[in-house]
Amino acid sequence: MTFKHLPLALAASLSLMAAPAVAETVLKIATDSGAKGSDTGNAIESWAKKIEEGTNGEIKFEIFYQNELGGQQETFDLLMAGDVDLMLNWPMTSYDQRISLLYVPYMFTNWEDGLKAYSADGWLTQAMSLIYEDQGLEFLGAWPEGFNGIGTKGGHALTAGDAAKFKVRVPPIFPFTETAQALGYQTAAIDWGELYSAIQTGIVGGDAANIIFYDLTYFPDLLTDWTSTRTQLITGVLTANAESLESLSEAHQQVIRQAAKEVMEARFAAAEAANAADAEKWKALGHAFIEPSEAEMAEMVRTVREKVWPLMEPVLGEELTALIHANASVN
Repeated sequence: MTFKHLPLALAASLSLMAAPAVAETVLKIATDSGAKGSDTGNAIESWAKKIEEGTNGEIKFEIFYQNELGGQQETFDLLMAGDVDLMLNWPMTSYDQRISLLYVPYMFTNWEDGLKAYSADGWLTQAMSLIYEDQGLEFLGAWPEGFNGIGTKGGHALTAGDAAKFKVRVPPIFPFTETAQALGYQTAAIDWGELYSAIQTGIVGGDAANIIFYDLTYFPDLLTDWTSTRTQLITGVLTANAESLESLSEAHQQVIRQAAKEVMEARFAAAEAANAADAEKWKALGHAFIEPSEAEMAEMVRTVREKVWPLMEPVLGEELTALIHANASVN
């Protein structure tokens, strides 16, 4: 390079040095149920990775797994406050009881009806989107875990009389207590993070809310029986704090929404098979896996609907109640 060209080269160098760097945004993403390496932990990692790739690294993440930010209620509080930006969570009803629409017992009795309702344009997705909007959240998609059941220690129950012998944990969310009691169980509302010690010390003798994955993963040494009552199709929700989302560019918002859709669709394809595989692992431990007969299941459905659905109407309102009656599975 000659001295004659030096000023031009220096100017070009200074110009490059002065060029503004692309701002990097760091968001917090969390799950309230699932350690690193679990299905839910893997799901938020996948969601974060898709977003980072889709924004060419302009959005980065801090990732938090269950109990790292507190219990279920505390973590949901952080989402509501915008201290967590994105979340795969099991929504608490403390801010709006209508969120309990997700937990209506025996709304579905088969996978086909449930997945159709939770699809991108399904009736339940549309209803939940409006409820979430009122709370400053955006419902980005369902993440179905599967049909739940009741894990117990030292036996199981298929009648209300037998169920009365067991005191089981329910999450502090309406209407889990009412549902288990309708089936005849004694109940205690206990946060997820305290459940192991509660079973270990005999405060409760079972878990009456979760899909088999959780009892298999966390309590295989404490519980011996698992009854597939299928009272709820348990579904996590891919959620954004609306203010956090709207603070981003429209392009980045769309990347987040599309990534959530891809994570949701992947789970839709895998959930039923994952549940079946976990049931086999449970049985391989020598534990009892109980499938109620058609007659036993029909009696559970009838009893719970008769006792619990009327309690939900004042909470949900006439419009949502009508939606349930119009779309619930027919036995």
